[in-house]
Amino acid sequence: MFFEFTPATVQKRGDDPASSAPVSPAPYRVGERLTYDVTFANFVSAAHIETFVAARGRFFDRDGLQLRCHVETTGIVNASLYAINNDYTTYVDSKTGQPYRSKQLIRESGRSTDNESDFNVLAGTDAKPSKRISSIPGVFDFVSALFRVRALPLAEGSYSFSVRSDSTQYDAELKVIGHEMIKSSVGSFNTVVTQLRANGNSHVNDLHIKIYFSDDQRHVPVLITLELKSGDLRVELAGSEFAMPEGPPSIPVKPAPTPAPKISVSDSSPPSLNLPFSVGEQLNYNVFIGQGKDPVAVTSFQVKSRAKFFNRDGLLLTTLAKTNGALAKLFSANDLINSYVDPSTLVPFRTELQLQEGSRRVNETVTIDQDRGTALNDKGKKIEIPVGTHDILSVFYALRAFNLNPPKRNAVSLLVNNRPLTLFVTSLKREKIQINGQSIGAIQISLTTDDPQSDKYALRLWIGDDRRRIPLRITATTELGVLRADLSIIPISQQ
Repeated sequence: MFFEFTPATVQKRGDDPASSAPVSPAPYRVGERLTYDVTFANFVSAAHIETFVAARGRFFDRDGLQLRCHVETTGIVNASLYAINNDYTTYVDSKTGQPYRSKQLIRESGRSTDNESDFNVLAGTDAKPSKRISSIPGVFDFVSALFRVRALPLAEGSYSFSVRSDSTQYDAELKVIGHEMIKSSVGSFNTVVTQLRANGNSHVNDLHIKIYFSDDQRHVPVLITLELKSGDLRVELAGSEFAMPEGPPSIPVKPAPTPAPKISVSDSSPPSLNLPFSVGEQLNYNVFIGQGKDPVAVTSFQVKSRAKFFNRDGLLLTTLAKTNGALAKLFSANDLINSYVDPSTLVPFRTELQLQEGSRRVNETVTIDQDRGTALNDKGKKIEIPVGTHDILSVFYALRAFNLNPPKRNAVSLLVNNRPLTLFVTSLKREKIQINGQSIGAIQISLTTDDPQSDKYALRLWIGDDRRRIPLRITATTELGVLRADLSIIPISQQ
């Protein structure tokens, strides 16, 4: 779908209807990630949408911004009604927001198409596909159009533009109709209420499309509603975060010794990025069953190094897990996972698994192309994934950089057993927990997926409520009972 803004002007009393609408830079901040839950009729979880301002740099020989969007149906809707798993990437001019190249990876109901479009717009020139005088010239795809609308003033009045979908063009109008307080799962927002209409098109107008933008500089779409014959559709903001630092990294401030627990291996090496962890950090955990006092397994997580891996800059994350004691006699496990991640986004480009669990042996390497939305294992199996998909190790570190203030809810794509799932990270509450005789402030988090049994294992995570966001405790319900992994902390007497 393409959008052509012509003339894209705001009309007020006394204003020249051809006056140009300025471009606000606020919606184009690098690192902004917005996630949305979609409900339809009686389906509480029908789809998941994510937008991401991925990077600013030199793309295709010109300065630009890379914008990404992922749309995926979930649950019963995905399994029985309509399966969609689409990725869109658009490169836009950093000054005008006008696209010059886009890519669409469309995966719908068993078919897959990979399309690329060159908008053939030269730097410093204006493309004017319409004969109408335009203050915002050029053709927009739907990703760049969404951001360009957010960059409008959204003052009282109407914004006129043309919408082109395939070979059909519509004269559309986005009208500001009021202001309203919207309550959602991530908080309350003062919003600018707009209504989208198409002149002479009853099909579009019968949908009664409303978009609620946050009443601030960013103009975040908080809620979108449509009235379909088969039921109402709501697209509701589920998470808003900045996943990448803007500009040069800040100088790290040494944390006070009291709030954060002292872990068993030092993590004193200076960070190269503005992240809650640094190269050298190692977290060790003891694993217990039920109320047992003797650990049945040990596991460790380490930010091992930052270097050039497989011809690209990366961080090497490692986890080791091994059973011991009574459990080792019943079930022997010795697992090693290496994850090579992009230092800016923390999404992996290579995952190595060496799993030994009872009689099961897994030795697998998965190479991930985040730009193309594909993963390829060493047996030649190609897996289509959403752009920005994590593995089970990288997400352990990425969620530490999320906004986890309760009742915040974040959603990310996760590759498990060679298939992508949507992982929902929901902050439940703040509380104090006891670990090795110490009372530590923590945020309790639930980890669920878009599977029919979304909370089958009752995964809960307690993250330290300080700058370092250290995972303190992990619990899960298994056939053996409740497993609990507690951070190994040096006793106060040994500090």
